Amino acid sequence: MTKAIFTSSPGSHYKDLPEIQYHFPRTYLRQVEAAVGDWIIYYEPRRDKGISSSGGRQAYFAVARVTGVRPDPDQSGHFYADISDYLPFDNLVSFRDGKHYYESLLRKADGATNKGAFGRAVRQLPDEECQIILQAGFMREPAAWERETESPTLATDRPIYDELIRRPFRDEAFRRQVRRAYDNTCANSGLKLINGGGRPEVEAAHIRPVEHQGPDSVRNGLALTGTVHWLFDRGLISLDDDYRLLASEKDLPPGAQSLIVSGKQISLPETPDALPHPAFL
Repeated sequence: MTKAIFTSSPGSHYKDLPEIQYHFPRTYLRQVEAAVGDWIIYYEPRRDKGISSSGGRQAYFAVARVTGVRPDPDQSGHFYADISDYLPFDNLVSFRDGKHYYESLLRKADGATNKGAFGRAVRQLPDEECQIILQAGFMREPAAWERETESPTLATDRPIYDELIRRPFRDEAFRRQVRRAYDNTCANSGLKLINGGGRPEVEAAHIRPVEHQGPDSVRNGLALTGTVHWLFDRGLISLDDDYRLLASEKDLPPGAQSLIVSGKQISLPETPDALPHPAFL
């Protein structure tokens, strides 16, 4: 097993769904197979030309694990990597911070960027570099890289890989990211309630439940007040593909009908990358 970087772009012609699967050509089969059972970090490249042009953030944006590799039944010479334990970063991590490259492979001896290495969609990643990227991605308050000093640390005493599989750590990260995407506002009511201690009252709901392989991705999340979250988790309300509320009105508890307007479109995040994905609706 070995850790790796997987590049993925929303405008790509590959059939990626980073939370679930990664689509790639035979060129990278050996490298992807070597990563089975281990952690990978997703990187979004810059795309200026061609059908995959979408600007691109040039940043590491999530971590996940590879559970297996299978052939693409519809496209010869292509494969899928099956993905689990997907978790977006709190902070996008640029590939370079000043003169420091998070992947040593991307830096030439003269300090310039190694464009040839950058062109590889799958790159092996040393464990120590993986840990530093993860620490930068999940730091509560991101700080600039300080050369000649120790690397940034995660706000926990546990080893980073142990944290990534713990439900409390994942739930907290999911909650932060969903609240931020929805500006601490309930997608149903539009209410933004902050208690006396400055804590938002809105909760983060998984669209596809965790127990049914729902990922801890903002695209699988909704910001809802506690009562509406309860209704959603019990299947009394849901969403259609146009983000409109569906309600089992005859089954709603007394008084709950006033909270739910069937057919109303919910309030959505401003960032397209945070919209609920059709695969989870």
